[in-house]
Amino acid sequence: MNLWYFRPMRQPLFIIFFILFSSLKINAQVSGKFYSIKRVSDGDTVVIQDESDNQYKIRFIGIDAPESRNVGNRKQVQVFGSEAKTHLKKLLFNKKIRLEFDVQKIDRYGRTLAYVYLENGVFLNQYLLAKGYARIATFPPNIKYVEDFRKSEEKARRNKLGMWLYY
Repeated sequence: MNLWYFRPMRQPLFIIFFILFSSLKINAQVSGKFYSIKRVSDGDTVVIQDESDNQYKIRFIGIDAPESRNVGNRKQVQVFGSEAKTHLKKLLFNKKIRLEFDVQKIDRYGRTLAYVYLENGVFLNQYLLAKGYARIATFPPNIKYVEDFRKSEEKARRNKLGMWLYY
């Protein structure tokens, strides 16, 4: 049997294994341990730093906080944006976070997508919804906690918490 016939199959297999290995490497870099907060970018985005001083921008999965700053013509400051960012800064002051991932780990802007937990176990994504500092914004395939998030937001709306005081 002539092996040249099977050669084209090797390259696609190599590409598949490379993609799988790359995603595992990303997962290993930012999961299962606690990370220091370098800065809070917005009410739903932080920058973390690992022990090697590598930095990663983390976007909280399933939520959207009001914008706290203008970003070109794309995004404008929104009502309750600075309050959401300030509240997250206070929550994370001198704290570390643990990350949990869903199906998609990186968004189109290169940010790592994660569910975020404090060392004491507080699930920040859900907490921010429950206190009215964010609204639900789920995008498949990352829908692991969509029902819990929906219930938390509904409760915050009913009780006019956080930004829901204005609506």
